[in-house]
Amino acid sequence: MSGHSKWATIKHKKGALDAKRGKIFTRLIKEITMAAKGGGDPEKNPRLRTAVTAAKAENMPADNIKRAIQRGTGELPGVTYEEITFEGYGPGGVAVLVETSTDNRNRTVSDIRHVFSKNGGNMGTSGSVAHLFSKKGEILVAKSAAKEDDLMNIVLEHGGEDLVDDGDTWSVQTDPSAYEAVLEAIKAAGITPEHSELGMIPSNYIKLEGQQARTMLKLMEAMEEHDDVQNVYTNADIDEKVMEEVAG
Repeated sequence: MSGHSKWATIKHKKGALDAKRGKIFTRLIKEITMAAKGGGDPEKNPRLRTAVTAAKAENMPADNIKRAIQRGTGELPGVTYEEITFEGYGPGGVAVLVETSTDNRNRTVSDIRHVFSKNGGNMGTSGSVAHLFSKKGEILVAKSAAKEDDLMNIVLEHGGEDLVDDGDTWSVQTDPSAYEAVLEAIKAAGITPEHSELGMIPSNYIKLEGQQARTMLKLMEAMEEHDDVQNVYTNADIDEKVMEEVAG
């Protein structure tokens, strides 16, 4: 499982994400606005459909969703956002991808470089680590919620790619095109995922322990705190107990 997904799940369990619901809404509204540039009908725009589904999962009011779509399509005036992905390294040489949505490129470039350097990392050049990641759908299911064979059958029948054992959870991985079908099939079977997203999955992992692991988690948290940051991904492999300690 990607470090980002495990980190997000642990924080959600501890209620940290609920305390930042306003920030979650801000990120989701940006994503909906950007996605709506490709068309305002979720049925014809997969990226928008995914963004709207994520917003509904966080109980975002329908009016907020509608206005975000209208700003994206130009029906309502709004800020023009630019998407920039930053690449860099964390403690121990782990790879870090930072997806941002900004209305001020210079400010964001400066800020992200500062967050890297202040938290034990450094910003790399374009292409330095992106090749280590590929876009995948990831759906996390508690082992207590589903048997392996049952879940595997759903995954295979609906175009999923893999089912990975990750301790207390199963990590279902899919091609982006099959993500929605697999997710809906899992829900239809009465299984409630702990976390699901379309994100960047690393091809390999680097184990971090002790202070390096704690510093890496602080780096991720600092990135996520920035208003322009939408997502943070890493190939760091960190023990769940350390994550819980930092999240707590």
